Amino acid sequence: MKSLVLAEKPSVARDIARVLKCHRNLPGAIEGNQYIVTWALGHLVTLADPEEYDKKYKEWNMASLPMIPEKWSLVVIRQTSKQYNHVKTQLFRKDVSEIIIATDAGREGELVARWILDKSGCHKPIKRLWISSVTDKAIREGFAHLKDGRQYNDLYMAAGARAEADWLVGINATRALTCKYNAQLSCGRVQTPTLAIIARREEEIRAFKPKDYYGLKCTVKAASSTVTWTWQNEKNGSLSSFDKEFFTNLETQLKKAELSVKDIHTAARKTPSPGLYDLTELQRDANRRFGFSAKETLNIMQRLYETHKVLTYPRTDSRYIGADIVPTIKERLRACNTGPYKKYIPALLKAPIHTSKSFVDDKKVSDHHAIIPTEEYVQLEHMTNEERKIYDLVVRRFISVLYPPFEYEQTTMKASACGQTFIARGKIITHAGWRQIYETWDDEHTDEEHTPADQPLPKLKKGQSLPIHAVTITSGKTKPPARFTEATLLSAMENPVKYMESSDARARKTLGETGGLGTVATRADIIEKLFHSFLIEKKGNELFVTSKGKQLLELVPEDLKKPELTASWEMQLADISKGKRKKSGFIREIEGYTKELISEIRTADGTFRHDNLTNNKCPRCGKRMLAVNGKNARLLVCQDRECGYRETIARLSNARCPNCHKKMEIIKKGDEETFVCSCGHKEKMSAFKARREKEGAGVSKKDVRNYLKKQKNEAVNTSFADALANIKL
Repeated sequence: MKSLVLAEKPSVARDIARVLKCHRNLPGAIEGNQYIVTWALGHLVTLADPEEYDKKYKEWNMASLPMIPEKWSLVVIRQTSKQYNHVKTQLFRKDVSEIIIATDAGREGELVARWILDKSGCHKPIKRLWISSVTDKAIREGFAHLKDGRQYNDLYMAAGARAEADWLVGINATRALTCKYNAQLSCGRVQTPTLAIIARREEEIRAFKPKDYYGLKCTVKAASSTVTWTWQNEKNGSLSSFDKEFFTNLETQLKKAELSVKDIHTAARKTPSPGLYDLTELQRDANRRFGFSAKETLNIMQRLYETHKVLTYPRTDSRYIGADIVPTIKERLRACNTGPYKKYIPALLKAPIHTSKSFVDDKKVSDHHAIIPTEEYVQLEHMTNEERKIYDLVVRRFISVLYPPFEYEQTTMKASACGQTFIARGKIITHAGWRQIYETWDDEHTDEEHTPADQPLPKLKKGQSLPIHAVTITSGKTKPPARFTEATLLSAMENPVKYMESSDARARKTLGETGGLGTVATRADIIEKLFHSFLIEKKGNELFVTSKGKQLLELVPEDLKKPELTASWEMQLADISKGKRKKSGFIREIEGYTKELISEIRTADGTFRHDNLTNNKCPRCGKRMLAVNGKNARLLVCQDRECGYRETIARLSNARCPNCHKKMEIIKKGDEETFVCSCGHKEKMSAFKARREKEGAGVSKKDVRNYLKKQKNEAVNTSFADALANIKL
């Protein structure tokens, strides 16, 4: 008898098949002597649409809401039905005695496999492969320690409960709003609070009124060097004040005064490494450094995990590794000891590995540990530029936690003049530690409003008097809160406590414990959905709520805008996954909540107005179209949600303007495409291609490598080379 292995994706299935020595190709599967390996394509099965339960739901009608299925139905996703049938064929083979679930080790991965088994009606015994990387070693060890599939029944119940609850609330509320206001309005228990967070920040920015503030600096010449002293409020330590007259008077007094040194304090300080990456922290850094969207980073990580196999499982919310990973650290270091990392890794390989609770803690590892390199040898030349950037972030973090802390001596001097306190600060690096891993990066941003700049300080003595050389009044304006970028929005979704209206300490604690809005695996998709629904748009790197988004927030029930709803759900789902709560009880509560939502929307008295109507007529239905901004394109969309027609009128390209070097838009009129830049530059596609060809564009990296190889093999001056070859030394 054989075991059937069900993987989540073809690439992972091929790796497992190779390790298990399965070589015979079947339709949608690979067979060996002991195992057959098949695969899903993500979800092959999903919850049925409303019309599958009752034909009356095919028509969107407020009278038929709420839609609450008596018994949940699963349907095969039409686009991937061929692979589902291949999987089903393997499931019911007479020589298959057990199923080994090898989908991603997490809540959604469990759901992918169990829904396939449920839909097909397969009740054969199951085992579970639970691994965090897909290297050959990890696969072999995982199969040597397969777990009983029944251990994960509660995890499956939690995953199913989450899916059903989102169906009930999301589909019913979306239909109700759309029917009530005759506009395509989408809402959900994660995307709507996320939208509300962005809108709240915009309100804060609009309500903000800048105020002028002032500060004062004076320079003193001492021991052949110049030291800048900054005024400091003795009571609260602030370096600025709104009282301009105070500084004007102080400036006059200081011109005839001396500074008297009151205190000199030197302290040795240490700064540890920032710690390992979880997915959200990695997405934040990639957005801040490279402008990658959260979805882009996740997709790149998935390739590094599945295709290159050089990084561990990406969808993790832990920044720690377990004690069981520690013995493998040197092997992982040897695997990535190449390219720029050869400068830092050999020293770690020669000495014993030193770990600490700052990154090794079994209690802080749930389903998966932090993102770290695998033991698979890396070939940087096989990666794209984007893959190299993400890989570099992860490897440097991994190396940095193994290096000692950054150590420095901080000297702070205080002086007084005219009854006021002045401060000067200097820093001497005593040991670069982990910071040498980032020696080419500029990570320090000095906020001059709140911190005196570090500077070289001369040797001074307490009580020493110093004549003031120059006095300068500094000024500035208070700044509004910064608009959200994808990086800062991810942070807000991860920790939305400060955006909660409720002051309930228990609710706040719950939200903190459940990891915020969404999960590490779903946050990128939520942001993409907000773009796709035209509820938010991007200007530069900043996020803005559209008119449609603002109106939606006025029409949606209050409960759906609050992060507290997700906090409550996630806590209950966690209890279900641990066997502390029944799924049926949770779903009954959600059904009652759904009825309340529909009743609230039905009796509301709001209105929705399209303020982006154009004079362009839809080629399908003839109605006027809406002008909307997508994430990277401008579109015309039919206002009739049932028609659904849309066309792209301009899209952002990667082509750079020859004048200002910004990315240009491609605008299509008829069959002709034109590049247009915000600086005013215009260029037809034909002219652009001719210019780029003249500049040498289109030469691939492979062409460059072959040319260099050819040059290396050819002697530039053969006669000179021959003469040298005949000389006997």
